[in-house]
Amino acid sequence: MGGLAVVGGSSTRGVTIEAGEATVVQRHDGDGYMLPHRIDHVANMRRLVEAGCDRVLALGSVGGLRPELGPGTFFCPDDFIALGASPSAFTDERAHTVPGFDLEWRSRVVEAWNAACEPPLIDGGVYWQSRGPRLETAAEIRLVAPHADVIGMTIGGECAAAGELGLAYAAICLVDNLANGVAGRRLTMEGLVAARAEGTIALLAALAALLGELG
Repeated sequence: MGGLAVVGGSSTRGVTIEAGEATVVQRHDGDGYMLPHRIDHVANMRRLVEAGCDRVLALGSVGGLRPELGPGTFFCPDDFIALGASPSAFTDERAHTVPGFDLEWRSRVVEAWNAACEPPLIDGGVYWQSRGPRLETAAEIRLVAPHADVIGMTIGGECAAAGELGLAYAAICLVDNLANGVAGRRLTMEGLVAARAEGTIALLAALAALLGELG
């Protein structure tokens, strides 16, 4: 078996992830801050393959598309929508792949979380990937909400790139906001940043226990 990789997101920027022997990549790291739509997911996943990894635990920050999926919720998607937002590692027929989360690896992650972590994990649902870097208007959220549970800017494309390169991929998403208009009011960046900071504390505690279970 190859090694485990942990890919950090917005909630872990500037934070040291204590991951033991796992390889850690911060997807937003680059020359300063790498905006979501400029991240080279294929290059990041190639780095993990070259490091001897065969599976990826991705961390992502998302907005909840339903009132019950508020800040502090942890969510493990089992499908995603990323229309026009999936890079490919290939320029030939190999690019015609069927993407998705790795079922066996995802099940192991969920089982490990349930054995060791708090708060409870929402098991299954749809992640909608928007292009970013701006957040969505309330009207855009009304369009998206009937078809997905959370919205973010990275996980779908990253999952597709990982699968093409033979990496098993699963994601844990921290909800750091109710998407624009879902709470009956306009989303503010101040509120999002404050909720993310609080959620990061819980995320790091849960991650330590989760990685212990995953070995």
